[in-house]
Amino acid sequence: MRDNPLTYSLPRWRLTRWLADAGRDVPQDIRVALIGSLYGTLPIFFGGVANTIGVAVLIALRIPHPHVLAWLVLEIAICVARLVVLVVAQHAAAAGRRTPTDLTLLLALAWSASLGLGALVSLESGDWVSATLACLSAAGMVGGTCFRNFAAPRLTAAMIALTLGPICIGAAVAGEPILYLSFLQLPFYMLAMTLAAYRLNRMMVATMQAERENGFRAHHDALTGLSNRSGLAAAMEAMLALPRGPIGLLYLDLDGFKSVNDTYGHAVGDRLLQLVADRLREEAGSDDLAARIGGDEFVVLCEGRSRAELIGLGERLIARISEPYACGPEAPALVSVSVGIAQRPEHGDDMTSLLQAADRALYRSKSMGKGRCTLAMRKTRDAAGPAENRRSA
Repeated sequence: MRDNPLTYSLPRWRLTRWLADAGRDVPQDIRVALIGSLYGTLPIFFGGVANTIGVAVLIALRIPHPHVLAWLVLEIAICVARLVVLVVAQHAAAAGRRTPTDLTLLLALAWSASLGLGALVSLESGDWVSATLACLSAAGMVGGTCFRNFAAPRLTAAMIALTLGPICIGAAVAGEPILYLSFLQLPFYMLAMTLAAYRLNRMMVATMQAERENGFRAHHDALTGLSNRSGLAAAMEAMLALPRGPIGLLYLDLDGFKSVNDTYGHAVGDRLLQLVADRLREEAGSDDLAARIGGDEFVVLCEGRSRAELIGLGERLIARISEPYACGPEAPALVSVSVGIAQRPEHGDDMTSLLQAADRALYRSKSMGKGRCTLAMRKTRDAAGPAENRRSA
């Protein structure tokens, strides 16, 4: 379910939204993933269809009554409609268009009702071979429904009721008192399968939420919430895969952070880093990626900005980050920042080369008095000084 590469639309109709609801406090991306699992694949679809149509054909051959033949035609029509909608949905999802999720859910209910109808007409016929075959098929499909569609437990409960409910009606009209036992058995079976679907749904949602949180932690800095090196690398890879313009990288290093840390303590230092991250995020905006890649080192990854725009952004960051910080009861903390800028393709074609070029430019910014913004040179022979000389500033 979580590996489905296609994205399917959430339902829009009131009934289908209610049927597909995964519960409160479920994030939107998990809801979309759960909806995708309801579509399944063509092999899974054909496996279920082969069983239900095969059973319907055998019963129609054994009992060629008009109502049985009508049920066979209905079963085939519903399965064909489900196949058409499934194929259309897969093509729409692959193209990024809205998918017919509402029709998919309604056809799933119709298919369940058709299974129940087949069991009903078979019991009503008095042919116990056909009735046994139809009821076994319905019970088997209920198990598959529970363990296949638990992403939407309300839908699962409705499908189970539509499949097994008609069997109770058939038992009442079959004229065999022993079948009245189904009035006790089937409700408990329906309840047990429905509760199983709800439990599986809760387990799956909890698992997906845990994976979501783990994925966030793997790509984000725990202190500031900005991207970390892994997140920065993933963003760079995505930009390189689908380039939309030049890529710029701003390498920032705080000036005076060590003295704040030593004077006020690490708690104030951590709070300062968080406030710096907030300002960095605000100035960079939603189109650029802000990352923390070291103690007091930050990166802003941009796409589609010209050289002049990158320099302008660097200067705005210097001005904003250099404003005083109210980190606690002590006097406002003051830091400045130096910035080095590199741009693809002038200074490299991958993250490593861009970071190295921006790091050299950053070193020049510090050597010229700190609080400056410097653009990397196309070809530079200067080597960055010892890392500790710059990091301790």
